[in-house]
Amino acid sequence: MRLHRLEITAFGPFSGTETIDFERLSNAGLFLIHGQTGAGKTSVLDAVCFALYGRVPGVRAHADGLHSHHAAPGEAPQVVLETTLRGRRFRFTRSPAWERPKLRGAGTTRENARVVVEESDHGRWTPLSTRIDEVQDLVKALMGMNAEQFCQVALLPQGEFAAFLRAGAEERRKVLERLFAAEIYARVERWLVDGRTDTRREVQELRSTAESAADRIAEVAGTVRPGAAGPVPRPRRAEPADEPLEPVEFLLPWSIEAAGQAATVESVAAALDAECARELTRAGEAADRGRTLADRRRRRAEALRRRADLAERAGERAESAARLDAASRADRVAPLIEAAETRARQDERLRRRAVEARTAVGAMVPAAFPDEVLDKAERDRRDEAAGLERLREDAARERRMAAEAARIARDAEHLELREAELSARLEELPGRVEEGRAELNALRVRVAGRPGAEAAVEDLVRRVEAARRRETVAPALAAAEDAYRTAVDHAQEALDRLQALRQDRLDGMAASLASELVAGEPCLVCGSPDHPAPAAPRADTPTPEDEEDAQADHERAQERREDGKARRAELRAELDGLLEVTEEPLDALTEALAEAQTSLAALAADAALLDDLERRLAQTELELTQAREGRETLLRELTGARTRHDELTAEAARLRASLDEARGEDATLEARIDRLTGEADALRAASDALRESATAGEELRAARDAVDGAASAAGFQGVDDVRAHALDPASQEALRRRLRAFDDEDAAVRALLEDPDLTAAAEEPAPDLVALQDALDLARRDARAASSALDRARQRRERLAALHAELEAAVAAWRPAAERHAVVARLAGLASGNHPDNHRQMQLSAYVLAARLEQVVAAANERLARMSAGRYALEHTTERAAADTGRRKGTGGLGLRVADAWTGQSRDPATLSGGESFITSLALALGLADVVTGESAGGAEIGTLFVDEGFGTLDADTLDEVMDVLDGLRDGGRAVGVVSHVAELRTRIPAQLRIRKERTGSTAAVTV
Repeated sequence: MRLHRLEITAFGPFSGTETIDFERLSNAGLFLIHGQTGAGKTSVLDAVCFALYGRVPGVRAHADGLHSHHAAPGEAPQVVLETTLRGRRFRFTRSPAWERPKLRGAGTTRENARVVVEESDHGRWTPLSTRIDEVQDLVKALMGMNAEQFCQVALLPQGEFAAFLRAGAEERRKVLERLFAAEIYARVERWLVDGRTDTRREVQELRSTAESAADRIAEVAGTVRPGAAGPVPRPRRAEPADEPLEPVEFLLPWSIEAAGQAATVESVAAALDAECARELTRAGEAADRGRTLADRRRRRAEALRRRADLAERAGERAESAARLDAASRADRVAPLIEAAETRARQDERLRRRAVEARTAVGAMVPAAFPDEVLDKAERDRRDEAAGLERLREDAARERRMAAEAARIARDAEHLELREAELSARLEELPGRVEEGRAELNALRVRVAGRPGAEAAVEDLVRRVEAARRRETVAPALAAAEDAYRTAVDHAQEALDRLQALRQDRLDGMAASLASELVAGEPCLVCGSPDHPAPAAPRADTPTPEDEEDAQADHERAQERREDGKARRAELRAELDGLLEVTEEPLDALTEALAEAQTSLAALAADAALLDDLERRLAQTELELTQAREGRETLLRELTGARTRHDELTAEAARLRASLDEARGEDATLEARIDRLTGEADALRAASDALRESATAGEELRAARDAVDGAASAAGFQGVDDVRAHALDPASQEALRRRLRAFDDEDAAVRALLEDPDLTAAAEEPAPDLVALQDALDLARRDARAASSALDRARQRRERLAALHAELEAAVAAWRPAAERHAVVARLAGLASGNHPDNHRQMQLSAYVLAARLEQVVAAANERLARMSAGRYALEHTTERAAADTGRRKGTGGLGLRVADAWTGQSRDPATLSGGESFITSLALALGLADVVTGESAGGAEIGTLFVDEGFGTLDADTLDEVMDVLDGLRDGGRAVGVVSHVAELRTRIPAQLRIRKERTGSTAAVTV
């Protein structure tokens, strides 16, 4: 990183815009940043850090508002930094969040932080990003370090390293963790501790699983798990995280023994179950034989009874067979009877129809007419109707022409009415057009004076506003002059008090120096270790705090005086400008403005009316043109309509005469055609009805002859006899089922009586079924008891086998978990410093930081030896200091001692003097900068380095050595900026950045 240019606006103590040319300062190699206390030397470093990282170093990072209190409320704070990072030139423009006055109304509104990053591309700035998060990632990647590391490496805050030098191990640990990102090792420690807890919990859970399986084995086997029995159970204490775990493998032999005992019991139960099963089989077979014999004897006796019953019902069987035979013969004749009855009904219907048809056509033909007369009358009417059909198109044409002629007559009447209306409007519209043109010309003349009226109103408005403001500014100016005179008096009084206090303090300065003397230590003025007569302080001697308070009062009074002066000048200039606008009274101007506004309003109304008149005149002229064109069009349409009406009327009259002659006495041609067609259809129906009636009579006579022949052939006396023996299908089916039942019963009885088993069973004695059943029940009870015992034994053996497998799996899972826990517990103990093998009892993170601190000490000693003329060297110790005793174990390894070559002893850094502490902490800071820079991503190079304060404690020789060391930092083109207000450095370092403190804010100037 090499700085080129820094621009600061309304930031910190800088109220305006200050531009710092770091290019000129960096070319000198070593430059000085100096100024009064509070001028803003450190604020320059804050601006550099803010431009890169968007924050400022140290406790100032949490201060509210970076907007300068000296700047105008509306002036936006901004920092612009041009720098080279890794060979690329960038320009960072940042603004912090700040409160600006609202543009309208009172109060403030918050402006959010913003950033713009640009890169130089052949002399042109190319935007890269405006997002804060993207810029943060870009800077971290380019710099290779975060903001905390940059503040420690590039800015070298000496006060913090003096505290770091004297701090205890725990405080050093916190600083080093921020700089070297050692949190990853702390996370490793926590991860190992968490892993130790997790693996121990896992092992305990797996052990509990194994013991649970063993307890269930003991419950099934009716015994006690090894290790579970005892006289009085003791409460289980919490085991330390690194205590060895108890084994569980001893449960496996005990489980195998319990499974063997269960197998023996199962074999005995199996033998007893087999014997009981055989006995049950014998008893069951005997009972089955007895039941079979009893059933056969019962079935033979039942067959004998059924045979006797069949003999008694022989007559009923013969009667049913005869009825079924007669019904079957009647079924063969019944269809012919039904057909004859259907023919009779049809013959009666057709004869009635023939009579009705003959009556319907009686008026059309002579009485007692033959069928040929009907056919001829039908043909004559159909021929006449066909001839009339050809005239239908002429009738339709006549109707269409009449309708069109009527429509044209109505249209002509409408056209005549519209033509009369247009003629009336044509007499009226020309006069209206002339009147509108005259009125429009007069109004245009009046509206021409509107621009002059508007200009007069604007001038009067400006003069009235100036007069109103003048009435307010004049009293305010008088009050401001009074306030300024009061502020001048107060400022002079504050200056008198400050000068008096300074004089009193100078008079008591000897007593103040005497109060800082320590017996045996050299005086800062004369250098003598003896102090025979130190001056005594006076009770009324002002303290430095009193002088600072008086100085602050004087500065505030000066600020109020300057503010009053500026306010007075501002109001006076404003009043002079208002008087240049107008000196007239406000009342006269207001009255003139009202009159001018009234005139302007009237002209505005006329202007609005002008547009309306122009629009209405154009509309009237358009109506006149349209009326003339419309009347001509209507006249042409009316002439054509009248000619077409006359033509249509003549043609329709001709067609109507021809059609009247053709229709005869009928109302219309269609009516005559419909009448002739209807009469022909009636004649056709009558002819068809007469022929169908004759055919139906012949078919009826044939059907009756067929019925008589079929009844005689079936053995019946006539139709009535057939109907008497006929049965419906359901009754016949019932008779058939009854006859089949008789036949089935007879066959079944004969089969039973002929069965040799039933015959043999009848000859044997009856069995004792009760005794056989009692023997079978007893055998069943014994068999169930034996089978239940076998099932219980088998289930116990299978359950024990399954539980043994579960126990084996639990023990197998426990063993590697216990081994993993042992490894993790040892690693966690080593990392946390609690394991015996960790001889230093140091945590892993502390060990890593101790190695980094050792590198820092080695780098620091290279410069400390030169600055202290070889007297001092820093020593890194791994023992914990006395101040760190009693703190948590494992945090040692971060001790610092100072080896004194003059005495040959090591001492605590707290015993160093102010100057010695400065050079030691400076060497430590430079060493830390080297190590952090080397550890950063890519080894980021710091081209511009700042050393902040502390040089006032050095003597001339030591200062020479320190300056030589700082000169050595310039190797490789690095620029070093020294921040100090020590006057001697101004003569030693010609390149300077001077920060001057003023009432209106600080300013910066570069001299080389």
